[in-house]
Amino acid sequence: MEVRIKEQDIRDAAAQGVEAFVELVAQRTLDSIGGQLTAETMPLLVPDQITLLAYSMVRHELLEGGFIQLIHNGYGPFVFLNPFAKAMRLWGAREFSKLIYDGRALYEKYGEELTRDCTDDEFMALYEQYEQFDELDDQFIEMEEDVTSTVAHYIDDHIADFIAVEQ
Repeated sequence: MEVRIKEQDIRDAAAQGVEAFVELVAQRTLDSIGGQLTAETMPLLVPDQITLLAYSMVRHELLEGGFIQLIHNGYGPFVFLNPFAKAMRLWGAREFSKLIYDGRALYEKYGEELTRDCTDDEFMALYEQYEQFDELDDQFIEMEEDVTSTVAHYIDDHIADFIAVEQ
């Protein structure tokens, strides 16, 4: 799937910072497949585009509610049982890759309990019941800027693997 972005839009996003640049490319990629990454739309993308969409989703989930929210919302298999961590390592985000592997260990241990249907109060109680995730959440908050910068540089260095730049 060719994702086209105007050069001026890229410049404008880059001027706002690495987060805006990464989100521009991720959002336009998502838009190109109808707004949802599914089993049907995934084959339309190349692996780097899928990895970018995964990073964008993981970043949003972790910033909003941490690993517990990510797992509870059903993203565990996509993030932990696919080569996402390996791809992040290959993109240069080694510490983040290690964090994802650590999250996988906890997902394998507690994933079933964390994905059960529950009320909002029961969901909030999960944060007290599974404090093991607190350290991972804190580590992500500390590294997020660097990881997003690494992702932005990877995209910039491999731009043709992600988008077609229009004049």
